Amino acid sequence: MRHIAIIGSGPAGYYTAEAAQKRFGDDVKVDIFDRLPVPYGLIRSGVAPDHQSIKGVSRRYEKTALTQNVRFVGNVAVGSDISVAQLQELYDAVVLATGAPQDRDLGIPGEYLDNCFGSAAFVGWYNGHPQFAGLDPDLSGSTAVVIGMGNVALDVARMLSKKDGEFDGSDIVGHALEALGASTIERVILLGRRGAHQIMMTPKELGELASLEHAAAHVDRGDLPAEAEDAILEPGLRKSVAVLREFAATPEHIRAEKRIAVEFAFFAQPRAFLGDGKVEAIEVERTELVKGRAVGTGEIERIPADLVVSCIGYRTAPIPGVPFDERQGRFANDDGRILPGLYCVGWARRGPSGTIGTNKPDGFGIVDHIAEDIAAGTLGRGEKRGREGFDAFAAEKGLDVVTFRDWKKIEEAEAKAAREGSPREKFIDIDAMIRAAD
Repeated sequence: MRHIAIIGSGPAGYYTAEAAQKRFGDDVKVDIFDRLPVPYGLIRSGVAPDHQSIKGVSRRYEKTALTQNVRFVGNVAVGSDISVAQLQELYDAVVLATGAPQDRDLGIPGEYLDNCFGSAAFVGWYNGHPQFAGLDPDLSGSTAVVIGMGNVALDVARMLSKKDGEFDGSDIVGHALEALGASTIERVILLGRRGAHQIMMTPKELGELASLEHAAAHVDRGDLPAEAEDAILEPGLRKSVAVLREFAATPEHIRAEKRIAVEFAFFAQPRAFLGDGKVEAIEVERTELVKGRAVGTGEIERIPADLVVSCIGYRTAPIPGVPFDERQGRFANDDGRILPGLYCVGWARRGPSGTIGTNKPDGFGIVDHIAEDIAAGTLGRGEKRGREGFDAFAAEKGLDVVTFRDWKKIEEAEAKAAREGSPREKFIDIDAMIRAAD
C-alpha cells in the first residue's frame, strides 16, 4: 500500500488525488490536507460569486472525495500543526498543491496606503474567505482603479459595478452584498501598461460587461490598433479585441444612460499611489510598446483614486524547509519534483497561469512522476504508516481535524442560511465552521 499526502484541497489537489486513484487503484491511500475546515480552495474563495457554473466543477471533486481511499483532512495547517518533514516520515509521497494565495507587490511608493488592496484580499473579502472577511473596504468614494488586464481584474470591476438584483443566484457573502449595495462608486478604471492586443481577458468575461444593468464599458477608439492588425492574433484574443471594438463603437448617448462607467485605460503604468494616509490618486506614466514590452515615455499624469485593487498576479506562500524560487514566486522544482518524495503541482509548481482545467493534466503528470520514482526505488518499499500514522500524531497533538463528512454538515448549514435566490451563505469565521461541523 502506498500513502500520498496532498497539501491543498483546490483543483490541483483533487485532480492529483483522482489521478492517483486511477493509476494505483486500491493500492493507494490519499489524504488531502487543508488549513481551512472547508475544501475546494480557489473554487470556493477565488472564482467570482456570480460564476456559479464554474463552481459546479466541485461536484467532480466530491465524487473523488467520497471514495474509500481518498480522505479530506481539514483544519490542519502544514508548517505549524505539522511540518513537511513530519509528513514525509509518514507518507511515501508529499505533493504541495497550495496554489498561489499571496498577492504580488507592485513595488511602488504608496502601495500600502489605506484602501489599496491586492486582488487576493479583495476577492477573498467578497467571497467570504476567513482571512479577509474583515477587510472592510471604503466604497464611499466616486472612483475605483483596478490595476491589471486579466480576468481577475474583470471580476473585480464587475463586482464593483453590480447592484442589488444583479447578484441574484450568486453566493456573494452578506457583508459584501450590503457594502456594494451602498457603494457610491461611479467610475471604475481598468489600468493596463500595454495595449488591447496584449490583454489576458477572455471574450466571455469581457462580454459580461455589456449585460450590466447600471454600468457601461468605455473604450477609446484611439487606443485600439488598426482593425487589420487583429488578423495576426490567436482566435481567442481576436474575439476579445472584437468585444473591445464593440465597446468603442457604442454611441455616447447609450453609455450616458448608465450611471457607472467602466473605463479601459491602456498604455498606463502606475508609478506611485498618492494620499495622506488613504489613497487619493495614482501617478501614472504613459507607455509605448517596444518589441512587445511596455516602455515609459516620461509623460506623467495623475488620476483620481478613492479605492485601488491591484490584480497583477499571485505568489505561492513559502513553507519552512521547502526550497523556494523567490523570483518566480513558487516552489523550486524540476517539472514538479522538489526533493526525493516531495512534489508540487498546479500554481505551486508553475506559477499563477492557466485555467482550472489546466490542473488536470498537471495532476496526472505528477502522479506519473510518483509512479516512475516508485519503479526506480527512490520512494522506498511502501512501508510507511500514512493515514494511521497521521491519526496517531493528530491525537497526540490534540488537532481538531475536520473530515469530509464534517464539511457536508457545514455545507448544509450554509445552504439553510442562504438568502432567497442564493445557493449558500458562507461562514466567514473558522470557529463558526467548526461549530457547524460538530
